[in-house]
Amino acid sequence: MIINEMTQEECISTLARLGFGRLACARDNQPYVVPLNFAYENGHLYIFSKAGQKVEWMRKNPSVCVEVDEITSHCQWLSVVAFGHYEELPETPDHESERNLAYKVLQERAMWWHTTAVGSPRRRRTAESLKPFYHRIHIDRVTGHRAVPDAAEGAAMAASEAAHNKRTSWVSRLLQRKRII
Repeated sequence: MIINEMTQEECISTLARLGFGRLACARDNQPYVVPLNFAYENGHLYIFSKAGQKVEWMRKNPSVCVEVDEITSHCQWLSVVAFGHYEELPETPDHESERNLAYKVLQERAMWWHTTAVGSPRRRRTAESLKPFYHRIHIDRVTGHRAVPDAAEGAAMAASEAAHNKRTSWVSRLLQRKRII
């Protein structure tokens, strides 16, 4: 496999396209990683969630990173890491435009509210922990890598696909003769 560094534009394009990844934060030298739905817009990742461990930790240490990946095969994938810092968008008049933007860009994503709708049954519920809110990650920098098959892997993948197509074609012809499909 050949691994290439992605440009900043490719990294940003990937963040804008994917919308699901993993958020990493830390407190007292302890890392914590959770799945995350987000929407990218103008150097920010917009998020809708409820208060919980990740929010508690980000309030104490706003330095975070978000990782996204797309895996086609073991030798064809990409991974992007966005480094930045956490900012809440409270329900105050001075943050209204940011909250409206967050809602606008998030609603364009399927299941953007999903991780907010589920919660840990072990956590003690409070009025604050049940109330969802918007926040965002200011992206300070991004980095990414993309893997593509080398010549040998490309040939092996093409041969495997051809064999699969041949098997599928044979089964399809058999089923058509039996009028099953």
